[in-house]
Amino acid sequence: MFPILETERLLLREIEKEDAGDLFAYFSNKEVMQYYGQEAFTSIEQVEALIEHFSNNFENQRGIRWGMQLKGTTRLIGTLGLNNLVLSHKRAEIGYEIHPEYGRSGYTAEAVQKVVSYALEELHLNRVGAMIYLENEASNKLIQKLGFQHEGVLRKYYEQNGKAFDINVYSILKDE
Repeated sequence: MFPILETERLLLREIEKEDAGDLFAYFSNKEVMQYYGQEAFTSIEQVEALIEHFSNNFENQRGIRWGMQLKGTTRLIGTLGLNNLVLSHKRAEIGYEIHPEYGRSGYTAEAVQKVVSYALEELHLNRVGAMIYLENEASNKLIQKLGFQHEGVLRKYYEQNGKAFDINVYSILKDE
């Protein structure tokens, strides 16, 4: 059963096919996708395939992706989740994106805190990592503010739009 999480202002819930239009609004946005690790989407079919990918990852215990919904609304304003989930090694990586009109509102921090808490306390993970483009100043600041420790840089780790990018590696550990 998919875990539904709540914060003060957000409902974190399973992403459904009916959410494709909401996701397309930001997965087709070049500003949002510049640090996502792939090019902006050009069709709703790409979003539908992504939703299916999220669902398959959950079913196969390889990841959990929540839709971020403001309480009292039905629209998804972003997604976040645990990627590369390996329960046997008690680790995962967090990833997220939010529609630009909801950025810098504290929603992402609120959601990330809840998911990290869920990962460490409910899934009993030892480690939650984060991999963030060096150029993504807002995300680097956010993750550090939430207590993640910088571990180093992976050089030319992501290739996007014909250019190689270096990535900051962060983690937060259960016993810290």
